[in-house]
Amino acid sequence: MTASTQALDSLARAVRAADAKGGEDLVALDVSRPLPFADVFLLVTGTSERNVVAIADGIEEALGRAGRREGHAGGRWVLLDFGDLVVHVFHQEERMYYGLERLWNDCPALPVEPLLAANP
Repeated sequence: MTASTQALDSLARAVRAADAKGGEDLVALDVSRPLPFADVFLLVTGTSERNVVAIADGIEEALGRAGRREGHAGGRWVLLDFGDLVVHVFHQEERMYYGLERLWNDCPALPVEPLLAANP
């Protein structure tokens, strides 16, 4: 199984929104094979608590739909669940500590750079 067209479209909009808010080290993983509830994980790093919250807010606005949101108050790790797309916006230290890339290293990475270059 591979990521759905809807998930990839959501990913493109989320990537552009995260980049516009100063998100760093964007990594997208196709988790459609091992997970029945999501197609894509997007991992983003923010440089401060305020930046983490701004990135999460920007992604929600760009997708035009409210997802389930966890961790917003602390600004250290915000999880946005849009069903087919799950976005993890981390503060730098939490990203290093939890290492989701290592946990999901058997899932193929999806190229992010072309999404930044594409016009919406």
